Amino acid sequence: MHSERVVAVIMAAGESRRYGDADKRRASGPWEGTLLGASQAKAREAFACHRVVMRAGDDPACLGLAENTPLIRATRAEHGLGASLAEAFTVLESDPALADVQAAAILLGDMPAIRRDTLLHLQRLADAEHILRPCHAGRPGHPVLFGRAFWPALTRLDGDTGARRLIRQHPERYQEVEVDDPGILLDIDTPADLQFEIRNTDAQAPY
Repeated sequence: MHSERVVAVIMAAGESRRYGDADKRRASGPWEGTLLGASQAKAREAFACHRVVMRAGDDPACLGLAENTPLIRATRAEHGLGASLAEAFTVLESDPALADVQAAAILLGDMPAIRRDTLLHLQRLADAEHILRPCHAGRPGHPVLFGRAFWPALTRLDGDTGARRLIRQHPERYQEVEVDDPGILLDIDTPADLQFEIRNTDAQAPY
C-alpha cells in the first residue's frame, strides 16, 4: 500500500568525485537501466509521490529518468549537499500538491538495493514531529525521514554537512528503526561498489 503522507526526495545533484570522471548516475550494474533510474524505480514502488533533485543543467533523459519525472533543480549544487537540501525543501514547503504530506524521506540517487518493504515500514512509522532513520546490524543508513516540523530548518542548510547537525540538535525526537535490510547501507561511491548482487527485494518482512 502506498502512503500519500510521505514524499520521497531523491538527492542526485552531487558531483560524485570519488567515482572518477564518469557520471555515476548513468552507471549500469545488476539492475535495469541506469543507477539513478534504478534508485528512482525503487522509490516509485513504495511512495505515492516523489521528487528527484538534480543540477540545473542535467538532462533527465540522459540519466535514465522518464520524461514526466517530477524534478527539483538545485541551482547551488556546487556548494554541497546542504545547499541542495535547502533548495529542495524550499520548493517542497511551497508546493500545494504536498500540503497534506507529513514527512519527507531523503533518499540518495545511488542506493538501488533498499527493499520495498523497508520503505513501506518506515512510512507507516513516520509523522510530522520526528526524525526516523533505519539501522541494520548497528549501523544507521538511508533513507532519513524528516517530519514536516523540521522542514523550515532544512531550508536553512548550506555547505556540505547535510542534515547531521539538525539531527544532533534534536536527540529527543530522533529514532533509529532496526530493519533486516543491508540495502540501507549500500551506496555506490566508487566503480568497485558496483560488484554486488541485488537479492529478492520484496521478501516478507517480520514487521
